[in-house]
Amino acid sequence: MKKDMTVNQSAKQLREGKEKKRLRVRREDVERMLVLCASALVVALALRQDSGTVLSPAADTVQLPVVTDTTALTAADTQPTVVYYQDGEGYLVPVTRQVDKTDGIAKATLNLMVASSVNDLAAARLGLKTTVPEGTKIDLDIADGKARVDLSKEALNCQNAEQEGLMVASVAQTLCEFDSVNEVSFLFDGQKRSKLTYGTDVSGVFTAGNVNLESVEPPAEAGIQTVQLYFPSDSGRMLVPVTRTVFSDADVTTAILELVKGPKADSGLSAPVPKDCGVLGVSMKNGVVTINFTKEFMDAAQGEGGVQALRAITFTAAQFPGVKQVKIQVEGQDYQPPQEAQSTFLNQESEIVTYYPGVIEID
Repeated sequence: MKKDMTVNQSAKQLREGKEKKRLRVRREDVERMLVLCASALVVALALRQDSGTVLSPAADTVQLPVVTDTTALTAADTQPTVVYYQDGEGYLVPVTRQVDKTDGIAKATLNLMVASSVNDLAAARLGLKTTVPEGTKIDLDIADGKARVDLSKEALNCQNAEQEGLMVASVAQTLCEFDSVNEVSFLFDGQKRSKLTYGTDVSGVFTAGNVNLESVEPPAEAGIQTVQLYFPSDSGRMLVPVTRTVFSDADVTTAILELVKGPKADSGLSAPVPKDCGVLGVSMKNGVVTINFTKEFMDAAQGEGGVQALRAITFTAAQFPGVKQVKIQVEGQDYQPPQEAQSTFLNQESEIVTYYPGVIEID
């Protein structure tokens, strides 16, 4: 009998008490590395053409970077896909990337998460890290809403239980972002396993949800519901999904009320609205959710982090079935968010890179 498991269940339980190391890379150093990589690639390809030889699987392989500059390709050449990375606090963070169109887009997306010089640099430009150990090969079968992913033996080289949990959760959640996937099961080196090296349970079926699950004390009882909230990261560059246990209906009203409460203390996340901001009402009619805030909401909307605050509210409300539009009111008066706050995609790569103030920080 299969055991249902929610994504990132193991990772969250093991994030506390982690020691941090900080690496700083100047933006000009990143650009210099990109130029050097591109030059090496040109030389390698030229030598390959001259010699007529083909690199064997055992030889060093030149990895082509994924094109993420949307100005270089037309919309017909690329498509958006969501990749889950980890940040310095141990959270999984979804990033929307524009990648080349391919029939195997799900597998191509997973390959972006495998540690390598190219993938690590792409993640570092976002202030994030890859989640799958270097050298891991991926086989993927998707049928009838079920994805079976087979990770090679290199995936067993995680350094601790936390890394194992983040790897499993990020792969499962990334696959569940595709409409064709409802559940994910794992094989490792072609074999079914009940647990990984450090005890991470991989025996069951993984489904979407419970990303970055908040710890609950005392432990939540069976039947208690959860809602997913979006909080700005401490730097304000991106939104981080957090799953919170609630003792009421898991609906849009509950989600907005919990969002206004803000993140837990010492979470490394920011509150989207001031503490004194209240919610006068939440209603839904014909697919339109209307959220009415007190006047203190304007302090957040017009502040430095106003765009992310508005997006946090919109993405938190829009996740529920049937929601087609999110409207905001302040003291009963309609509020029109600025155009840049009306984003369709969550954490767009090009926008995050543009926002970066010249220094990459990796915890």
